[in-house]
Amino acid sequence: MLVTVRVVRGLPSLRRRSLVRDFECALVALHGRPGFRVVEYSIQTNHAHFLIEANDAEALRCGMKALGARLARVANRMLGRAGRVLADRYHLRVLRTPREVRNGLAYVLLNRRKHLAQVGGVAPLAIDPASSGRWFSGWTTRAVPARDPPAVSAALSWLLRAGWLRWGKIDWAETPSR
Repeated sequence: MLVTVRVVRGLPSLRRRSLVRDFECALVALHGRPGFRVVEYSIQTNHAHFLIEANDAEALRCGMKALGARLARVANRMLGRAGRVLADRYHLRVLRTPREVRNGLAYVLLNRRKHLAQVGGVAPLAIDPASSGRWFSGWTTRAVPARDPPAVSAALSWLLRAGWLRWGKIDWAETPSR
């Protein structure tokens, strides 16, 4: 499932290095949550994307509540503020085919490239430091292995483990569409 959460207007960028690192530590606490896994993520200035697996609607509901609370807590602490962080309920898109999952992976991991292309900018051919890309093993270009343990959980579904590879590995130079 591809999930997007937006933050309230007026907050500074969520892409601060310290905020991203603290959020990754908070993600590790979700590893043991039964029936809910964050498999990939990308943090943008005013929203975040996640590829998640949930065993059922209840696991999804509880997992997203925990994920949103962790993101809000970290953002408030790092930005020196209190109050609401998430603008509204999350947006969910269920990915059902290998091609949809492959496109979802590219969309999440390369989302920074998409946003920079929309404003005429050029993103460097490198892994986005505000994403789980450094732990992702499906790049066409070999990446330097991450030294830190992954903040994301390993995928259990066939679609996210292997099915998407039917459509090819992901190149850093891709710019995902909407």
